[in-house]
Formats: sequence, C-alpha cells, structure tokens
Amino acid sequence: MSMRIPLLLALAAVLASASSGRPVAADDLERGEALYKLCAQCHGSEGGGDPSIGAPPIAGLPDWYVESTVTKFRTGVRGAHPDDLAGLRMRPMARTLRSDEDVAAVAAYVGSLPPTEPDSTLEGGDAARGKILYAPCTACHGPAGAGNQTLFAPSLQHTSDWYMLSQLQKFKAGLRGTNPDDTTGKLMRPMSLTLVDEQAMKDVVAYILTLK
Repeated sequence: MSMRIPLLLALAAVLASASSGRPVAADDLERGEALYKLCAQCHGSEGGGDPSIGAPPIAGLPDWYVESTVTKFRTGVRGAHPDDLAGLRMRPMARTLRSDEDVAAVAAYVGSLPPTEPDSTLEGGDAARGKILYAPCTACHGPAGAGNQTLFAPSLQHTSDWYMLSQLQKFKAGLRGTNPDDTTGKLMRPMSLTLVDEQAMKDVVAYILTLK
C-alpha cells in the first residue's frame, strides 16, 4: 500500500467522524474498505448503485443509517418477505458481516465515499402536486429532505428516484414495515398508505428531486 492511501484514509476518518458525531479510526476505514469489496459487486466500487439489480446508491450515507439498515437485513427484520426480491438478495450479503464491529467498519467506509447524484429515470410525476403530498413527510425527513438521525429517517437528497418509488411500493404493499421488530418501518408504512396510487408516489418523488 502506498503512503498516500493511509493519508487519504486518515482524512476520510476525520470527515466520517465529523458527520457521525463519534470518532472513526483510519484502521476501521481500511478494514471497512476490505469488507466492502463484496458489497461493491452490487452497489459499485464508488457506491453508485445498479438499478438493473435493484441496488441503490449508498455512497455518503451516514453510518448510523447504514448500521441500522444492515442490522435489519442481518436479523431478518428486513429482506425476509418472499416477494421482496432485492431484499432477499441483500440479506445473505449482510450476513457475511459476522459482527457488529464489521457492520460499523463497513458503515464508516460507506459514509466516507463522496455522495453520488443519480440520474432521473422516472417520468410523469407532478412536482407541484408532490409538494402538497410531501407535507406529512417533513415530520421525519424534514422540509429539505435532509433526514433526522433521532428518528432514524435518512436523507432523501441523493437517493435514486426509482429506489424511492420502489420502497414506497413495498411499504404500501406490506413488503416492508410489517415486521413487529421494525420500529422505524412501522412509522413509514402508514405514511405510504396516504399515497392512494402510483401516480401519487411519482408526484412525491418528483418533488423530492427538486430538493437537491
């Protein structure tokens, strides 16, 4: 390993610590980078995702959210529904992380990656109507879609439009948010039920895209 890599990892550790509010060692990031190689098969080496297999962009996500999400997959709180194909692919990947320390290391590394700006792929959404429909969402995700760590609500500002639509569909259909141990999912599911159809979902997504 060149001398430059440890310096970059040390800098990334400082940035990750600033965003998460807790210290992150350069050794953790280096370990997280090694563990992330399996994740890269779907999410990409830079965390940009792959819509063809339902893998969302994850670069720059805060460590608390990555840890929470991966833990849900590891424990079967998420990704166990037989109709959640993307979730069923994710669950065995998450279980390759053998310990909480492994999860934390990967989460720190993911958080150190520069966020991506996914291309818009959906058509037919009405952002003006979506702004009205998004009003209840501000309680958790905030008026600018920046998220809320206290409520474990992620930022929506760098999220792919196709992924937001697919997750709203899953919450509405009961593929997510119905496990009794998914406390945050149980908050999201009733919100999805306020969107009467797919057009309403597209409208909300179209508005969220304007928040970038």
